[in-house]
Amino acid sequence: MSEREPDIVPAARAGARREEMRNRLLEAAIDVFARHGYDGASTRMLARAAGANLQAIPYYFGGKEGLYLAAADYIAERIRGHVGPVAARIGARLAAQDPARGGTPLAVAEAAALLTEMLRTAARLMLSAESAHWARFIVSEQMEPTEAFERIYARVMSPLLETARALVGLIIGEDAASEVVRLRTLALLGQVLVFRVAHAAVMRQLGWQQVGPREFALIDAMIQRSVGGIAWGFVEGVSS
Repeated sequence: MSEREPDIVPAARAGARREEMRNRLLEAAIDVFARHGYDGASTRMLARAAGANLQAIPYYFGGKEGLYLAAADYIAERIRGHVGPVAARIGARLAAQDPARGGTPLAVAEAAALLTEMLRTAARLMLSAESAHWARFIVSEQMEPTEAFERIYARVMSPLLETARALVGLIIGEDAASEVVRLRTLALLGQVLVFRVAHAAVMRQLGWQQVGPREFALIDAMIQRSVGGIAWGFVEGVSS
């Protein structure tokens, strides 16, 4: 055993404690900023919510602004952790279409199945308790965008929208960059986002107390009908 090995465990523990404190500050900050806004959230309030001292914020993030932007990055990474694997797999399939490289173009049915899977994954995230305070933060940035919105949009929203647009474009036979495809994609995603951004209204309107397997099966059926509707419309247009 080398002379330096006994130092490894204390160093690892110290690193784990720092990471734990950093994450506690981020989790607390997301909730506090979402509820009180950037200007209304004092550093004292943020530190108290995390169970940390005031010096922890400048130590880990350089100040309140740094914590706010780090919270936006943290949200983007957590969302990517949920939907990223599905989006990456769909992106790889889209990239593998090039016939010149022996690729196989996506048929309408396959594109519709991939889009349904993507929306289903997004719905599960929107209905999770974990996404509730992220949603508050993101909605506040939608109302008055700052650099935090730009970071979330660039790191997670834009890539997901581009992937969904590519599938919608394939399904309806339109350029993915066209305005009609952008609008159709946003309309489809809106059907999923409503379960988080208008959660109280959704639950009241449907008379649900929770979203369990039965309720999610109904949501899933709605997603399949919505995607199937645009796919069927395209097929009818081709055949007519």
